[in-house]
Amino acid sequence: MHKKPHSKRFIHTNIPRFLISKKAVEMEMENRNEDKVESAVEFPACDDVKTNKKDDEEELTVEQIFEKKEKEEPSWKKQLTVRAFVVSFLLSIRFAFTVMKLNLTTGFIPSLNVTAGLLGFFFVKTWTKLLERSGMLRQPFTRQENTVIQTCVVASSGIAYSGGFASYLLAMSQRIVQQSDKNSTDYKNPALGWIIGFLFVVSFLGLFSVVPLRKIMIIDFKLTYPSGTATAHFINGFHTPQGAKLAKKQIRELGKYLSFSFLWSLFQWFFTATDECGFQNFPTFGLKAFQNKFYFDFSATYVGVGMMCPHIVNVSLLTGGILSWGLMWPLIETRKGHWYSATLDPEDIQGLRGYKVFIAIAMILGDGLYNITKVLSQTIAGLNNKIKENKTMNLPLANSPIKNPLSFDDERRTKLFLKDQIPNWFALGGYIAIAAISTAILPHIFHHLKWYHIIVLYIFAPILAFCNAFGCGLTDWSLASAYGKIAIFTIGAWAGSSHGGILAGLAACGVMMNIVSTASDLMQDFKTGYMTLASPRSMFVSQVIGTSMGCIIAPCVFWIFYKASPDMGMSTSEYPAPYATAYYEIAKLGVEGFSALPKQCLNLCYAFFAASIVINLIRDGLGKKRSWFIPLPMPMALPFFLGPTFAIDMCVGSLILYIWQKRNKDSADALAPAVASGLICGDGLWAIPYSILALVGAKPPICMKFLSRKTNNKVDSFLGS
Repeated sequence: MHKKPHSKRFIHTNIPRFLISKKAVEMEMENRNEDKVESAVEFPACDDVKTNKKDDEEELTVEQIFEKKEKEEPSWKKQLTVRAFVVSFLLSIRFAFTVMKLNLTTGFIPSLNVTAGLLGFFFVKTWTKLLERSGMLRQPFTRQENTVIQTCVVASSGIAYSGGFASYLLAMSQRIVQQSDKNSTDYKNPALGWIIGFLFVVSFLGLFSVVPLRKIMIIDFKLTYPSGTATAHFINGFHTPQGAKLAKKQIRELGKYLSFSFLWSLFQWFFTATDECGFQNFPTFGLKAFQNKFYFDFSATYVGVGMMCPHIVNVSLLTGGILSWGLMWPLIETRKGHWYSATLDPEDIQGLRGYKVFIAIAMILGDGLYNITKVLSQTIAGLNNKIKENKTMNLPLANSPIKNPLSFDDERRTKLFLKDQIPNWFALGGYIAIAAISTAILPHIFHHLKWYHIIVLYIFAPILAFCNAFGCGLTDWSLASAYGKIAIFTIGAWAGSSHGGILAGLAACGVMMNIVSTASDLMQDFKTGYMTLASPRSMFVSQVIGTSMGCIIAPCVFWIFYKASPDMGMSTSEYPAPYATAYYEIAKLGVEGFSALPKQCLNLCYAFFAASIVINLIRDGLGKKRSWFIPLPMPMALPFFLGPTFAIDMCVGSLILYIWQKRNKDSADALAPAVASGLICGDGLWAIPYSILALVGAKPPICMKFLSRKTNNKVDSFLGS
């Protein structure tokens, strides 16, 4: 489940990236061949060429439209403007709060690519219009510059996911470790200095590992990269006349719902004097259901996330919540005193909490194992097919005529994509240099992680980075978290429990996740740049600058949350960080075995591990059109230890989108991403003043609490006496 968020482009989990535009991505997946993509999308002709040849203009392809509009493409250096990076920096801070909050609550991170591109378009377009009116505009705003902003912002905010603030890094902390073992002293608490240092030495390796493969992936193999392609369609659309008008409507809707979401969060704060007060504790379905976490908590964020998620994801979440909190946990609780001690604290890992955590982990591992096997097999098969195709295409003309000559768009894009080369010696030298520095520094940050562990990781990392980038190009499926879990088991078991294997495994997870995640993200950006005529050099530089921003911004934002929430990581906290607990227990399981599990827990884990694989097999066996009613195992697992509350919120968002699509599908497809982004960003924006108020000790003035009639009578009697 972790995407990139995270990833970076998607919910950073083991399910497909949340679609930037369902319509755009579905269309892209159906049109695998690049020469077919262009004919599937219609772009409006420019206003200044609307003449009596209107019918001819409607047949223009994307690049023919821009060739008429643009005199020449800006050089790669001109694409990297100061204003682009100023806007990127401001948007990176904004998005870091949003991603961090989602990371620390549910772990679901929707794609922010379109929001980044849209806000970048709005701010720079406003900037250039003001300068144009004053006669001071020197360089017009181009789609290439827009692509640079989008790349930089998503690279920066992506570190908020791959940095592990809600997973492997927080899993090392005393708060998480001592939930499982109260006497353990083998932990490493977060500190701003070492986190920033760690991110700087591991976050750039993935970029250098796949740079030499960019031509093979994009030009030779023509991989689809649906998220990157859909983002490019949006950016190209923004910069056509009618696309700019639509972008203004989207900005207006985003601003409207951002303001509403922020003000709603502010209003709710006044009624939350204690932890059990406020609208977020409203017993929507009754007090008994409320005790089992079935209620709507009026969260604009999760309603927005639900609008961005495919309907099957939201239904899967709710199904998992009903199965666990509605059926399983109440039944297991009746076995208290038989399967586990009745005197144990509810949060003890050897009690009911053990079932919640380990059964969810079993489903996550089962889903991860299935998908990593599936994607790797698809990667090998796809790679084999591409090699065969290239061999066929390279036969002499007399024996094998060229069947698919390049379209105008592909020819223009290929020419410019190959124009600004990034030398292979630069990529190889950069990887070796950063790997050497990292190998020297990491053992000083994590004493249990030895230099030979790191060297082994860096030998295998480029292979896994290639597999992740290639598989993502075929399926839009990032398996960064799955590769991270492999590192946990291998390095943790190698180090051993007596030599800090748990911390070593978690640190190794961070190293591997950062490499494979940034590798697939960079290749997505190369695809976006290919389709918007942005230079590979400008894409690489903007990715490096965005990653550098993220290595500073993300830890600082996390530190604000960490200091403002002393109970972060606890299941009762506003920021429960469910994946931190899961990652720690996975590391502990890999090093110490199953000795800590309560009775029958292991058998249930086996059953749900197998069920996760079987569900995936059934879904794939039935096919996409016939498996719409079968839930996804990965989203089902999350409510097992977090509760179904946020799933209800997301289902409300999904219901709103469904009704909207039924009433006006075109309007929903065009504006729903902006509305959802506004709801998410507005609530996320509230995190800044909320954190400041918490740090200065300001308390809400009112407690709005809900009591049963019996309890209320007791309170009245007590107050009356």
